[in-house]
Amino acid sequence: MAAKKKTAKKKTAKKTAAKKKPTSKKTAAKKTTAKKKTAAKKKTAAKKTTGKKKTAAKKKTAAKKSTARKKPASRKSVTEHAGEITPYQMKKGEEYMNEAMSQHFREILQNWKRELMEEVDRTVHHMQDEAANFPDPNDRASQESDFTMELRTRDRERKLIKKIDESLNAIDNGEYGYCEECGIEIGIRRLEARPTATLCIDCKSLDEIRERTRA
Repeated sequence: MAAKKKTAKKKTAKKTAAKKKPTSKKTAAKKTTAKKKTAAKKKTAAKKTTGKKKTAAKKKTAAKKSTARKKPASRKSVTEHAGEITPYQMKKGEEYMNEAMSQHFREILQNWKRELMEEVDRTVHHMQDEAANFPDPNDRASQESDFTMELRTRDRERKLIKKIDESLNAIDNGEYGYCEECGIEIGIRRLEARPTATLCIDCKSLDEIRERTRA
């Protein structure tokens, strides 16, 4: 009987051990699966972080490009537009708006007009090259804003080209350099500072006062 009991106890111990072994294997398998899930989550989070960093980098690059586009080109003075033409040195007793003086201002106006026409062509080519349908609404808005500013600048220059043409016609007619209001000489230095001026300094000052009064 004692031998039977021992045999029965051994069988029971073996069964218990057999039952315990799968449980430990299942626990280990669960732990391994949990670790894999955690690692997968970490990889996903790392990918999202990397994606966010790339998106932020792209936005910064786009912002820099937009800022670079928005920077206005340095405006040239009349002398630079005129191709660095030296100021006219009037000789003692020289007649106002003689042939040499008229030719001097003709060159200034023609060179200035040429510069403005080149800017117009450059803008057209720039808008054709840069025209693109950006998927990002911010990029599209930035491009439209840049194009609007360019077109406004070109519109002002178009009006200026019209004034230059009028000044060239006045030189041809012998009317250039004289005030349209009072008929006196506008002056060489004022014309070199503003070649399209049609009023002397006194009439221009009065005109500005009238404008302020109306406003």
